[in-house]
Amino acid sequence: MPLVITKGMLIDASNKGYAVGAFNANNLEMAQGIVMAAEKENAPVIVQVSQGGIEHAGAEEMAAVVKVLANKARVPVALHLDHGVDFVYNMICLRAGYTSLMYDGSRLNFEDNVRITKEVVNAAHAVGIPVEAELGKVPKNPNEVAVEELKKYMTSPEEAKEFVERTNVDSLAIAVGSMHKMKTKKARLDIERIKAIRQVVSVPLVLHGASGVPDQAIKEAIKAGICKINVHTQLAKSFTEQIREILSQDDSIVDIRKYLQKAREALMEEVRAKIRLFGANGKADGVRNIEVKPEEYIGQEIVE
Repeated sequence: MPLVITKGMLIDASNKGYAVGAFNANNLEMAQGIVMAAEKENAPVIVQVSQGGIEHAGAEEMAAVVKVLANKARVPVALHLDHGVDFVYNMICLRAGYTSLMYDGSRLNFEDNVRITKEVVNAAHAVGIPVEAELGKVPKNPNEVAVEELKKYMTSPEEAKEFVERTNVDSLAIAVGSMHKMKTKKARLDIERIKAIRQVVSVPLVLHGASGVPDQAIKEAIKAGICKINVHTQLAKSFTEQIREILSQDDSIVDIRKYLQKAREALMEEVRAKIRLFGANGKADGVRNIEVKPEEYIGQEIVE
């Protein structure tokens, strides 16, 4: 089926108490593994490409890959820009056919984050594409921030309410104790903070940096109101470790198919496990019934 937008996915997840998995892909094999896993689990899935991933593989190139995979898939697949840190990158991905955007203004002060997020939202909504934003700060280098210091980066429920109301954003990534690039599951989530934000914010909530979060905490976060969970480091680790193992056993291998196929399989199994952990397995049919294709928005009158 054609690429779909994320809005229906997250609404369904919110209503039914599960989370949609958003998995990063940096090349063909990673994207294939993600979609293959979703099909095996009959789950909706978000294939996301970070700004760094785009600089590596290209915005249009990755869009073309995921579009082809989605067209052949039996489950809803969305293509999401992960951590677009400026307006221009978001517009590049909007033009390339991404069906979900993210503006990450977490490095800015509150007012600047509101201002630029609102600009991205206005442009994207004009053609029916949803936007995720980030408030608070999910640290990108766990070696530089002690777990005990994370509280000062966390999202304020009061600011979250104001931010959503002023920007009209479709989903909100919140900082509640996770960190990007964690290779061990040592993050401690502030579940009560998630609940407090859920009480004052109507849009779906997103958890970044899930690779470092223990499984039980993931389940508690979903119960507290998280509807979308991002995973990258754990997938990249599985993918790379499989390649390393194969090449260490036979250093004469030069055919990339010999190790990329196995790496794709390892990533696929990792994604399948995450989908089941998030409770998204078997949810594809429900999402398919409520999803609206992005092209159906085009031409609608925009009401201020």
